[in-house]
Amino acid sequence: MLVAQNGSVGTIGGGRLEWDALAAGRSLLEAADPAVRMQRIVLGADRGQCCGGVVELWMERFTRGDLRLLETAIIAAQRGAAVLKSRLEGTGVERWIICQPGVDPDSSELLCAPRARAMPRLRRDGGGNATLLERLDDALPPLWLYGAGHVGRALVRIMTDLPLRLTWIDSRAEQFPVQTPATVQILHSLDPVASVAAAPRGARFLMMTHSHPLDYALCRAILERNQFAWAGLIGSMSKAARFRSQLVRDGVSAEAVARLVCPIGIDGITSKWPAAIAVGVAAQVMQNISADVDAERGHAAARTEHDCGAIACSSCGSLAAVPA
Repeated sequence: MLVAQNGSVGTIGGGRLEWDALAAGRSLLEAADPAVRMQRIVLGADRGQCCGGVVELWMERFTRGDLRLLETAIIAAQRGAAVLKSRLEGTGVERWIICQPGVDPDSSELLCAPRARAMPRLRRDGGGNATLLERLDDALPPLWLYGAGHVGRALVRIMTDLPLRLTWIDSRAEQFPVQTPATVQILHSLDPVASVAAAPRGARFLMMTHSHPLDYALCRAILERNQFAWAGLIGSMSKAARFRSQLVRDGVSAEAVARLVCPIGIDGITSKWPAAIAVGVAAQVMQNISADVDAERGHAAARTEHDCGAIACSSCGSLAAVPA
């Protein structure tokens, strides 16, 4: 969670814990030193939260003097897997950006871990010093939404507050609202089908354009490329049957066609109001993302840390070192 004197971005879960963390973070902004504070909190005894459990807060102050480090961190994260290693010694903190395995066991394991389970890790040594390791590359799954009609606009209003990276595509520039959140990437494309090739591998797709032929062309392009995590198409059962039959006739593999989700939305919502449809679709997307994360964590738990090859393993890819 990023905390400033006049606002914050992100969350650590809300409630009394977050309220106190905000106050502690703002007090750290006003302090001369130390640059890092750590606080261990027993939620029941210390905060009166009936959920229970124990958490440790790492609070770190960044100033203008850290801009070069932060810029380098952005570059490293854009290139691939990267870890920020922050070591607290006394009242000072040292930081390194690590982009390849082999520097030390903890950072190597974090670099090789699938992104879904590469959570921040805190290590302590016998001398009372602490080290925090954080993966820097984007953890948010990409979603490409085609269509800026009534349902598309209603869906974007919901999606902007969800943990995903949204790209919104339409050929009609006038359909986009005048103001959109900075977290939404607008892509005005006169040929939306051609944009499919630019989507990242493993993206999720939603097709809800103003044109059935365009919906079909998008479905065909996405299924033929066959590098998607999930693909949903707005429409009825009859539309789904017609599209699936035509896709098979056009040579799209039966396995890929079977992965096309249509109709979309969770069961139990019968209203045809755009906002109601959007609620059901957003819930379905989050169910799919959550299922993938849970599955990945289950697979990861069955592996040992020795399953990771070194620099060129499938999780790490080809990594370049970026100096801090």
